[in-house]
Amino acid sequence: MNLHAFAALDPKTYVSHDLHGQGRAWVESNCYIDVWIEILHGLELDPYACLPHVLPVDFDGDQWTFFKPSHDDLFALYGLEVHELNVWRPLLENVLSQLSARHLVLTEADAFFLPDTAGTDYRQQHTKTTIGIQALDVEARTLGYFHNSGYHLLRDADFAGVFALDLPPDPFRLPLFAELVRLDRRTKREASDLTHESLRTLRNHLTRRPRANPITRFRQRFGEDLAWMQREGLAAFHAWAFATLRQLGAAFELGGLYVRWLESHGEAGLGTSADAFATISACAKALILKTARSVSAKKPLDAAAALGDAEQAWDAGMSLLVQRYGG
Repeated sequence: MNLHAFAALDPKTYVSHDLHGQGRAWVESNCYIDVWIEILHGLELDPYACLPHVLPVDFDGDQWTFFKPSHDDLFALYGLEVHELNVWRPLLENVLSQLSARHLVLTEADAFFLPDTAGTDYRQQHTKTTIGIQALDVEARTLGYFHNSGYHLLRDADFAGVFALDLPPDPFRLPLFAELVRLDRRTKREASDLTHESLRTLRNHLTRRPRANPITRFRQRFGEDLAWMQREGLAAFHAWAFATLRQLGAAFELGGLYVRWLESHGEAGLGTSADAFATISACAKALILKTARSVSAKKPLDAAAALGDAEQAWDAGMSLLVQRYGG
């Protein structure tokens, strides 16, 4: 029996949202926001409206905030209820029950079994990521899922791998974290109403912005991290880059795109903020390449100028939004 949460989507004809378009500097940001962009798009809802959550990202000591849309925002903007799924049975049984109730399931999965990661993780390395399960056929052993920048299908051995079907029973195996998404109150707002509600969430998120420029603290930490990576090698760099520059750059690229969206919905005069956030994104993109070369060659890298530009851009972009919307 082929079950789906809300639509019989076809990966062959599915078109990703323009937030995952090839013009993006960071086509993929992190697994959680990426999967939500495509879920909202699949539900014919506008994912731009939930992007204010990227603006309070902070440097948390050894990482930039792994940004996620809050459950409260998803309900306020779109009427979607997100709850933790208690995986008290084998995951496949829980997913079968939830899809039968027309609930979407978000779950951690091993990218080793996700064919859309071919060329990186698929059948090469075990990496935790989040997928949105939208369709399931147990008899045919197929699974339709949102992941990264699109909608995909897996089958057969990958199906067994995702659900650990061929592994021997192990009482010490811990269940994966999962969530269910109730769709019965889904609301597609008129553009003006959606913009108004999005501005409300923006005001809330601006109150959570860092008390001081977080790029300053990151700049002060950068030299120490670079020396560590040069000792440890490129594997350490790739882990560091995902936790730091990728989250910083992707967050502010999305922040800039959000501000442009506001301008297109009647909020004029925000170009300074949009440009400033784009500058932060570009600085992070350039620095990630320079850092990789520095680590590989074990040569010095002076990142002060690039991060100084990003610092100034953070001040300029944030101050205009705070002046306009409070916080």
